[in-house]
Amino acid sequence: MAEAATPLERVLVIIPTYNESENIGPITARIRAAVPKADILIADDNSPDGTGALADELAAADSHIHVLHRTGKEGLGAAYIAGFRWGLDAGYDVLIEHDADGSHQPEYLPAMLARLQTADVVKGSRYIKGGATEGWPLHRELLSRGGNLWTRAWLGIPVKDATGGLAAWRATTLRGLDLDAVEAAGYGFQVDLIWRAIRSGYTAAEIPITFVERELGDSKMSGAIVGEAMLLTTRWGIKYRSGQVTSLFRRRKEISK
Repeated sequence: MAEAATPLERVLVIIPTYNESENIGPITARIRAAVPKADILIADDNSPDGTGALADELAAADSHIHVLHRTGKEGLGAAYIAGFRWGLDAGYDVLIEHDADGSHQPEYLPAMLARLQTADVVKGSRYIKGGATEGWPLHRELLSRGGNLWTRAWLGIPVKDATGGLAAWRATTLRGLDLDAVEAAGYGFQVDLIWRAIRSGYTAAEIPITFVERELGDSKMSGAIVGEAMLLTTRWGIKYRSGQVTSLFRRRKEISK
């Protein structure tokens, strides 16, 4: 569905933050170096550690950096949806999801933008040839790989790293999705959004990345977040597979007439 003639000049990198005061300065500097023409939107969920104030200082010193102050911690999905709406209203052509903690490496962004020329969304993938993770204990690696296998089994998603959080979206793609209907608040948001895009007929591509475990600050991953993602995926999958079975029986019934 990607249209080569669609301009992809104005790029916005969205960084959700909650207590990332140690990371926000270094990561914005790396993004500015990797994609100098891109703008950055820091969507801060009223971080008690002063991340929002630091973001304001960065924005005051650099016209490419903007800050969206949110009233409280509402989850990753809600932060990205707010960032998407801000970017779409401002007329950006590309909106990129990017972590604040350094686990996503901004140096991959030029390759993602190049691949977006012929796709509607591009995911940075740990689980295609050339992709990898660094600094993860075995149990987390197994949990992540297992979650992706679970997702692909239930939903039939061709993307191998559906749970990955580094993604570049055409604005036209996001406008074609019902963002109000997105259910997941945590990391299940990544699965929710990419599945909606694929079901709507948009083309999804992946490029290999190395995901690096954070060095500073605390991870936001928790058992509750993982549980939400697994439960939602299972519910979506049951509905999806049930629909497939129903359609199959209908076709067979029509053929037998």
